Amino acid sequence: MTFSAEDFAKALEAHDYAFQVGSTVRGTVVACANDGATVDIGGKSAAFMPVREASIRAVTSLDGLLEPGVEYAFQVIRDQDADGQVLLSIRRLQLKQLWEKLADMAEQSAVLEVKVTGYNKGGVTVDVEGLRGFVPRSHLNSTYESLEDWVGQRITVGFLEVSQASNKLVMSQRVAARSQVMGQLELGQLVEGTVTSLKPFGAFVEFDGITGLLHIKQISKNYVESLPTVLKVGQPIKAVVVALDSDRNRISLSTRVLEKYPGEFLKDPEIVMADAENRISDVSRILAESEA
Repeated sequence: MTFSAEDFAKALEAHDYAFQVGSTVRGTVVACANDGATVDIGGKSAAFMPVREASIRAVTSLDGLLEPGVEYAFQVIRDQDADGQVLLSIRRLQLKQLWEKLADMAEQSAVLEVKVTGYNKGGVTVDVEGLRGFVPRSHLNSTYESLEDWVGQRITVGFLEVSQASNKLVMSQRVAARSQVMGQLELGQLVEGTVTSLKPFGAFVEFDGITGLLHIKQISKNYVESLPTVLKVGQPIKAVVVALDSDRNRISLSTRVLEKYPGEFLKDPEIVMADAENRISDVSRILAESEA
């Protein structure tokens, strides 16, 4: 049996390419049943949406979700079958829109509140508007000793990775804390924290759940030959915010600007710390000296 050009044309005519998999269509709900909804999308046959495709969150009924006679947007998830019926989904469309929304939020360094739903040895899982996200243990603020204690808690998180292609949504409570504190910090502000680590170029100081860098050149107006002889890990310290880089999430600190004379912090650090609040009254002077 030969397949003529006329037969081919008829076959093309019978196939509606407006309803290809992945395309978005609008349709009016004709009827709702326990297993799904019948939808008129203007095709040769009515389309069907299974109940499992009604929402990102698992549902067992269409009550309150769809109403007969109302038009909705759907995504085609199965091409026309032998009877010309197309399979639809609202869930897939919502997922696509949600991933796009979260990607935009991540790009803007936004934060959001989520609920912790579970845990494993590496961290906790969270519910992000119906999507499953993950917060690594290292990106949780150490409020609880056991990860199990986090379950059921609502926490504010920022974004580490958003990838629809690999279905990865990695969040961070520490990033959120940093973003929130960064928005409240001002140049010339005195902060009180703890030295958490020493590097050849300076010391990292943790305060309000975030970390700033006290560069070795910002410790004193005099040259610091050996950082470990000046600062110790775990040491409480007061320092002044002298630079903020929101794009790179960097906070630069200084004790140098608190000195009344070069080398005072190296000679009498306790005096400098005890009088720190009184020494930042002239913010203009502090910033001018920090840039000198």
